[in-house]
Amino acid sequence: MKKRIEQLQQEIKRKQLSGILLFYSRDIFYYTGTAQPAILVVLPIDYVLFIRSGYSFALRDVFINASKVREERRMETIFNELFSGATEKRIGIELDILPATRLFEYQKIFDGFEFTDITPFVLEQRKTKDQDEIERMRKAGKVIDTGHQAVLSTLKENVSELELAAAIENAHRLAGHEGIFFFRLPDFFMSRGPISSGSNLFELSGVVYSITGTGLTPSVPAGPSLRKIKKGDLVMVDIPVSVNGYHIDQTRTYVLGKANNEQKAMYADLKNIADYLIENIKPGLKCSEIYKMAIERSKTLKYADAFLSFGKGKQSMLIGHSIGLEVNEPPTISSYDQSVIRENYVMAIELHMLKEEIGVVKIEDTILIGKEKNEILTISPRELCEVF
Repeated sequence: MKKRIEQLQQEIKRKQLSGILLFYSRDIFYYTGTAQPAILVVLPIDYVLFIRSGYSFALRDVFINASKVREERRMETIFNELFSGATEKRIGIELDILPATRLFEYQKIFDGFEFTDITPFVLEQRKTKDQDEIERMRKAGKVIDTGHQAVLSTLKENVSELELAAAIENAHRLAGHEGIFFFRLPDFFMSRGPISSGSNLFELSGVVYSITGTGLTPSVPAGPSLRKIKKGDLVMVDIPVSVNGYHIDQTRTYVLGKANNEQKAMYADLKNIADYLIENIKPGLKCSEIYKMAIERSKTLKYADAFLSFGKGKQSMLIGHSIGLEVNEPPTISSYDQSVIRENYVMAIELHMLKEEIGVVKIEDTILIGKEKNEILTISPRELCEVF
């Protein structure tokens, strides 16, 4: 873990930067072990973590050398101490999420310096998970299964989507879910996760590029509604968790009562594709190649027209994404992403089928890409689950 900063220093030298400034909590946590408000300054041969508040917490949390941790919130002081005599005038910073007002402030302080986006390198570094990260995600896989168990004990006729979601979220929290998700996007909202049933499964919000649920109001148009679940309804649950900083994503489909033959057959086709991908995704494949594998596999099955359908001729161009410190990380398994999958990437494989006369079914699993074999980190049963 301590080598992460060394890799940043190598990038500084390669790009001839005077240094790197990081302020986003997930990146600070990745490089230092604390998520206290801070600015991490990385120089070619040194680094300092400046804590803006929560200094005593940070000293307790960090895995870096405590002598590199200081209490300071003024960027002017940081500039005068570390950059005023710099010969190189280029600084790497997280430009994708830096507010414009703060950028203007930094430009005044760093007069004559050029800011360049360091985020692509940071995200590239974060793609490959080490053993500590993998163990945290294995633990998250056990936590998310408590939500599945909550569905089995809560799903009954006339229970609302909101009541079911609350039971799932309560089980997650009691098992160790930190109660928050991270997306590297401004102004993103999703309730606590998509959940939908019956006719609501066909109502697709633009907030999430998937099966979404309708939400309680137009203010947050995704997630559970007040709709009462009826006998025979299909129910989709896609509520992720975060444990010790790391997320895991899982979707399961349930039926209140007995599934009919068409629902069983369509889900069987969907799981066939999921199993095929989990078995055949290997290091070295491009994301776009994996997407094509899924499409080609679907064409051999009965319900090919339902695969990834959003109805009215629309089809999803995405079947998965990386996951870790954020729910959605690059790369994405899509028709347009040419990124190559490597060993120890952790990917969420997210598939659905939609057919108006049958319903909507979905399955999502988080898998660890192995050299020889992939590991499914989401441990809940993967069958279409009938709840009586």
